[in-house]
Amino acid sequence: MIALLFLLPAVAAAEPVSFKRDVAPILLNNCLACHGPKKAEGGYRIDTFERATAAGESTQPAFAAKKLEESEAFRRITSTDKTERMPLDGDPLPAEQIDVLKRWLEEGAAFDGPDPKAALASYIPPPTHPAAPEAYRGTLPITAVEFSPDGSQLAVGGYHELLFYNPADGQIIRRLTNVGQRTYAIHFSPDGQLLAVACGAPGRLGEVRIFKPDTGELIRVLGMTSDVVFDCAFSPQGDRLATAAADAAVRIFNVADGAEQLTITSHSDWVFAVAWKADGSQLATASRDKTTKVFDAKTGDLLITYSGHNQPVRGVLFHPDGAEVYSSGSDNKVHRWKIADAAKASELGFGGEVYKLASIGEFFLAPAADNKVRQIKAKEQQQVRELQGPKDWVLSTAMHIGTKRIAGGTFDGQVFVWNADDGALVTSFQAAPGFVPLAK
Repeated sequence: MIALLFLLPAVAAAEPVSFKRDVAPILLNNCLACHGPKKAEGGYRIDTFERATAAGESTQPAFAAKKLEESEAFRRITSTDKTERMPLDGDPLPAEQIDVLKRWLEEGAAFDGPDPKAALASYIPPPTHPAAPEAYRGTLPITAVEFSPDGSQLAVGGYHELLFYNPADGQIIRRLTNVGQRTYAIHFSPDGQLLAVACGAPGRLGEVRIFKPDTGELIRVLGMTSDVVFDCAFSPQGDRLATAAADAAVRIFNVADGAEQLTITSHSDWVFAVAWKADGSQLATASRDKTTKVFDAKTGDLLITYSGHNQPVRGVLFHPDGAEVYSSGSDNKVHRWKIADAAKASELGFGGEVYKLASIGEFFLAPAADNKVRQIKAKEQQQVRELQGPKDWVLSTAMHIGTKRIAGGTFDGQVFVWNADDGALVTSFQAAPGFVPLAK
């Protein structure tokens, strides 16, 4: 059985079992891979309470109040027959978790969540994530990098943490923990007072964590889903936050209180990236369903769909004039197209898949699987230079105008920092504290 992503709270013997607090985390952590929206073995799904208590192909409900033998899921969880015990091909659930499920059923299988039809991941208590390893056993793909507002630190996604480095010499400064297993996007609010981290564990849990950047204090957790959150973006005014996730949904939250304002479900597959128009009136998205879309950011109404890539779309941003969009994808190209009619205006070809685009001032950056980062003038669509040095795919990038530095993170766990004026390499380092590669 896959190790727990977070510790489950102890349930006192005299205290009634809570579905939201005690049962839902067990189901999400152990059953979702085989009984979720993407796969429903035996016709059973446990991603909502309504589905978890419904019948499957056997006509028996997964969980039936006060009827242990008629609860098909519970019967299989406790079975001694390895050919039918769940999780299939995994270790049996720990005795304490089985006891929680048993007590919940015996007490009447009460539901204390907000809506029986709501996804379990949307209302379970935010987890406290495991501690990050003091020393890494290997490197991780660097899927997110971001400069601090003053440019003195470079935040890099690690394992259950953010690692902050000095971009001048690559020395580690500090570590921010209690982060999801993997980080996919890092963004500071426009005023620099908040730090948003899109993170998660594939097929298990996704969320955006909002921290105070200086102290590391966790302010709130937004957009919890049953799969990873690939991107997040503060509105230009800083009052709203948009998220893009593997559940194919885009969500918009009020930053001040965390209230969810909109859920947009127009995409049919993972949403990799999201970007705001400069005036905050529109939202653009990039998806594995091979489309990029533009929405009204106030109502969530779909304004236009662009399908020109014919491959998964990885990145998206608005052209400075606001009438066009740049999108990048697995067709090894960046497309420029018009919002009015989705007509392609032009394209740029690359030597490999093009990942998430980063817009900074008059430029945007395009990291690609040909081991390069392109610095491009956004208005003219003019390439300024190719930044070279990496030996593997460049997955993430960031730029700081004040210090004139560009950073890129690679699939093999390296971080490169270049001078934005001439492309000269400032420093490069391995973002895996304590890891010492074996000598070749």
